[in-house]
Amino acid sequence: MADRALRGMQIGSKSMESEDGVVFAERFTVKYMCPSGHSFEMPFATEATPPATWECKCGKMADIVGDAPEDEEPKTVKPVRTHWDMLCERRSMEELEQVLNEQLTLLREGRLRPEGAYRKG
Repeated sequence: MADRALRGMQIGSKSMESEDGVVFAERFTVKYMCPSGHSFEMPFATEATPPATWECKCGKMADIVGDAPEDEEPKTVKPVRTHWDMLCERRSMEELEQVLNEQLTLLREGRLRPEGAYRKG
């Protein structure tokens, strides 16, 4: 049994498959430089558009060196729709007043329990 053991193979940590016949994606490198003077290169696929800025290891934003890509159109930011906005789209203020008064009447008559009331059982 000991002669069949795979000693020193680190099973699972390394692939036994070779890279023969594997075609890697076409790439190009883009050089960036930060205000602190650090310069580095990032690889991108040929189909990708590299961003004009990239965060440097020092935390500052590095600018692309050489031909900068065209600036992308800024995305329009939609205003956040709140629950109240969606409610106002579905009902008029008169309808909301009517529903509120109906619910308050039921609550006062004891036929409706307030949300979160303690329940035995």
